[in-house]
Amino acid sequence: MSETSLEYFTLTYKDEPGRVLRGRVERPTDAGERPLPWVLFLHGFMGFMNWGFNPEMSRRIARAGMAAVYFNHSGSGIGEDLMSFTELDAFARHTFTRQLEDTERVRLAACGGELGALDAERAGLVGHSRGGGLALIHGAEAGSYGAVVTWAAVPEMLSLTADTREEWRRRGYSTVTNGRTGQELRMDVVGLEDWENNRERFDVGAACGRLGASLLLIHGSEDEAVPFGALARLERAARGGAETGQLVRALAIEGTGHTFGITHPMVESSAAFETVAEQTLAALEAGLGQGAG
Repeated sequence: MSETSLEYFTLTYKDEPGRVLRGRVERPTDAGERPLPWVLFLHGFMGFMNWGFNPEMSRRIARAGMAAVYFNHSGSGIGEDLMSFTELDAFARHTFTRQLEDTERVRLAACGGELGALDAERAGLVGHSRGGGLALIHGAEAGSYGAVVTWAAVPEMLSLTADTREEWRRRGYSTVTNGRTGQELRMDVVGLEDWENNRERFDVGAACGRLGASLLLIHGSEDEAVPFGALARLERAARGGAETGQLVRALAIEGTGHTFGITHPMVESSAAFETVAEQTLAALEAGLGQGAG
């Protein structure tokens, strides 16, 4: 089995120097200086690049001969220790627009050589939960990915009743409790306003139809966070707009939930995750058109 090496990176914005992206690139140690096909992974809401199955999937991508690029969004709330929610103001101000800006910032860094020798022409994209919805939107906008895979992707970036939205506006903020840490995290109304002002851009189903890349949608039948029906909904949207010859597949994993039986920290694998990992790697290798194994 191939050995891998791991390097961490930090990216900032010239016009907003306090806004920080912290990430990691894992690649096979025997890659030398040749540009590698690479895979960008997007974490979900209140997730982070080192959560649960992410380090394990990163290793598997690298062992398959590709580079794995993971990062924490600038509004993820995760601080310098890459584990704790310490940047609460950044979390409160996060918006979908800023998340898409972060994702594009990392893509440009990867394609521009800032993250080492990566092949700009052979890139894949994977997203979990809300990161899956984000991957579909970003993938459609960038138009540069050969393969996109989603794990338990949301069919809508935000789904709230009119009463809930009005209460968010009235208070000026909303709160959410982090199930892992027990922290009550504030979300300022700017997040709601961003969604309301950009609904067309944030339409996940429409993005599926514009994607242009091979697409694999994976969802657990017992998902407790994103309804299982989202799988069929996104598949219909993708097939309805798919370009001629574009491969669209939907894979239901029976008897498993939102994280495929994996918790944080990941202590052991599960049959469901093994299927997800195997199918994801196969889709990435086929879509990137390279012999990664």
